Amino acid sequence: MKNYKDYVNHSRKITDLHMSMAVLGWDQETKMPKNGSKFRSQQLSTLAEISHKLSIDNDYGNLLLKLSNDNSLDKDQSRNIELSLKKFEKSKKYSSDFIIEESKLISIAFQKWRLAKENNDFTIFENSLENLVELRKKECELLGYKEHPYDALLNEYEPGLTTSEVEIIFSNIRDYLIPFIKKISCEAKIEDSFYFQYFNKDKQWGFGINLLEKMGYDFDSGRQDISAHPFSTHFSPEDARVTTRIDENNLSEMIWSCIHEGGHALYEQGILSKNYGLPLGETISLGIHESQSRLWENNVGRSHAYWKNNYNSLKSIFPEQLSEVSANNFYQAANNVKPSLIRTNADELTYHLHVLIRFEIEKSLIEGSISVKNLPSIWNAKYKEYLGIDVPSDSKGVLQDIHWSHGSFGYFPTYTIGSFYAAQFYNQALNDIPNLENEIEEGNMKNLLDWLRKNIHQHGKRYDAQELCIKVTGVKLDFKYFMDYVKEKYTKIYSLK
Repeated sequence: MKNYKDYVNHSRKITDLHMSMAVLGWDQETKMPKNGSKFRSQQLSTLAEISHKLSIDNDYGNLLLKLSNDNSLDKDQSRNIELSLKKFEKSKKYSSDFIIEESKLISIAFQKWRLAKENNDFTIFENSLENLVELRKKECELLGYKEHPYDALLNEYEPGLTTSEVEIIFSNIRDYLIPFIKKISCEAKIEDSFYFQYFNKDKQWGFGINLLEKMGYDFDSGRQDISAHPFSTHFSPEDARVTTRIDENNLSEMIWSCIHEGGHALYEQGILSKNYGLPLGETISLGIHESQSRLWENNVGRSHAYWKNNYNSLKSIFPEQLSEVSANNFYQAANNVKPSLIRTNADELTYHLHVLIRFEIEKSLIEGSISVKNLPSIWNAKYKEYLGIDVPSDSKGVLQDIHWSHGSFGYFPTYTIGSFYAAQFYNQALNDIPNLENEIEEGNMKNLLDWLRKNIHQHGKRYDAQELCIKVTGVKLDFKYFMDYVKEKYTKIYSLK
């Protein structure tokens, strides 16, 4: 290895392996037969071991050190080297045995989680989850942390974020958002029962495809499938896929998962292909990633303008079910604030209480103050405390999310952070794009997508999250933008004084 070109070639080999693993992971969650799990675990472990060996190759490390002192590199090349060197130094902390064990545990855990969810029995998943929690505890010690072991896991998804900073974020939710939710709860209820009728699966699917196309999602560079838990994944900017979940007795499941996951995929499709395999070809953080899905789902997809454009099409598909429902009725119901069991179906306000519950549980698991075997009762108690509802089953409670079966601890807070970024970015887009809401009402999303491509997507990891936020909006992430947005919106919907 001698120069920057050698670095690019090596880095892309590592990415090729990661993307191959991602393809196997996508297949595992969408198409793989049940009996495929045994060898899929082995296949993923083999690829993970090969990838790790390439990531900690001594020649590669020496090249990164050499290039980090090369003044002939341009700004983008230097940024790639800076971030790759950080990643190399972190990768060196992991042994091959750890990587193999992690891959096997995650593959097994996913199968156990799916079986547990199908059978409504947490005990099927309990041992696998316990193994993953113990593995993450070891990882925290491997990586190191300043204040709390959970810091090490947060950093994996939102670089630089600490547990104490997350506590401040949720203190704002407790101090300002929860009282606002309580104020809304005292008002007249919004009628949304029309969502819960029979809606043919195939007709729902077709409408969801149409929504994705209107957003600008490129089906030549992606596809949609069905999965137990909606998700997006990518293998390159030319292959960014989404999945949705369809309930024939709940129209909202499909609509919001399509728009949400579509927002994620648009981000991946907006990354510059020339940077494939390099840090500038990767998204910044999960908080920024989530900002894209939440912006499309909530700021756009739950707006009055959006349904002025899309409602007549939906009504023409389901004329009988929606015969007595106006576009305004549908819009209000799409923003009905009420406690619910399922995070992915929650309104954009109570959603953050679902995230708060998960943050508190994860933090306690990693610090060892609670045990995995007690999770169902702890989960149920927190849902009663924060949302005032009783959890009827494990499947609708502690087993509802896929994340822990992937070993993804430290992920959930990025959902809330992403919503705050989304409000701030969307506020700036409204300032920068004349008549944006009118364009949305006319079904024209092009200028908004172009704005996101220019200001966020194309940069990859050129900036960290806070740097990007300042570059786009002029200031750091500020909870005020989110609170101002929801106050203005919901004061009108609920006619608050």
